[in-house]
Amino acid sequence: MSMQDETNSPVTPQKQVSPTRGWLGVAAITASLFIFLTTELMPIGLLTPLSASLGVSVGSVGLMVTAQGLAAGLGVPFIVAWTRRVNRRRLLTTLLAVLAVGNLITAIAPNYPLILGTRLIMGFASGVFWAIGVSMAMRIVPPAHANRAAAVVMSGISIATVVGIPLGTLLESAGDWRTTFLIWAGLSALVFLAVAVTLPSLPSANAVSVREVFELPVRNVPLRLVLVMVVFFVLGHFGAYTFVRPYLEDSTSATVGFITVVLIVFGTGGAIGNFIGGQTVNKSLRGSFIVGGLIMIAALVMLLTIGTYDVGVIAAMILWGLAFGVVQLSQINMTLSAAPETFEAAMSLNTMAYNTCIALGALIGGLFADHVGVTSVVWFGIVLVALAVVLRASTGRRTTPAI
Repeated sequence: MSMQDETNSPVTPQKQVSPTRGWLGVAAITASLFIFLTTELMPIGLLTPLSASLGVSVGSVGLMVTAQGLAAGLGVPFIVAWTRRVNRRRLLTTLLAVLAVGNLITAIAPNYPLILGTRLIMGFASGVFWAIGVSMAMRIVPPAHANRAAAVVMSGISIATVVGIPLGTLLESAGDWRTTFLIWAGLSALVFLAVAVTLPSLPSANAVSVREVFELPVRNVPLRLVLVMVVFFVLGHFGAYTFVRPYLEDSTSATVGFITVVLIVFGTGGAIGNFIGGQTVNKSLRGSFIVGGLIMIAALVMLLTIGTYDVGVIAAMILWGLAFGVVQLSQINMTLSAAPETFEAAMSLNTMAYNTCIALGALIGGLFADHVGVTSVVWFGIVLVALAVVLRASTGRRTTPAI
């Protein structure tokens, strides 16, 4: 099932609300995704100044991504199940409050351990949002537009990569990294208010117990295969992407301005990839994932071979972003296709795999960067993405859940 399909919505419809309020709610949820994702990935664009300011290595600063991703991944199936009777509007506002306070603490924290602990707590909130956000959007619009609402929410990923992370880097260059997180605390508070005002009451629906969540991949073979592919893809992508800034500074002596441009180029490529993926996943989920993965591998090879030139870097990063957009949309659609009747549970497992691997990718990439050199991180990305492509290519065309 693709997110553009207008049938078989995997969520229980919400009691009808006005179209205007429904789409305003979708916009608020999209803004929430933007804030959650940029907060999680913000350190990627700030690794060097954070390292210098806090007196820790670049690899250690990468643990800011690791801590939040680890908490988001490991905690989400339990929290989603434990809150299965909590009104989803109330739950989302609580998550945004945690995010606002966490960004504020990060901005004023006197030391690195406090920042790391704060990021861990913020990770739990981030993980729960990823599991419930899309289904909330699908419930507050007319049933015929449910999957269109899901696609709108997922566009927040492109907005975050095009605007959010580069903007954070630009703000840091104009002030400092603490100002960047302080601004993001304010934005989190504004989105909190938007969600509280625009979203209708959303009693929990389609949530299951912890035991049932973890039984899903045991009974559902296609879902299990998708989760393994997600592990390889995310480890490879984020293991390399987390260290783009130090890699470019090491290989090309890139300035902050050029790095900001590179991040914008990557995000623009991601937006293009999302659009392309939105067309191709309807025709072939499997083909979209494989071709996107191959393009990503080619982009990483380009970064290694012609990445000493500005033009080569730009070309490699726009291809990398394009591939990421296609593969990202493909794996989400594969998850929904594998478990359409247990949407939140499947998404909580996807979130667990995805965010845990963001954490592990940043951790392993940091070890490579510190002990072997940042170039080795790019090779790590190539190998892991190749494993995901090989697995997808070798598993045939099975898409029907085995339940």
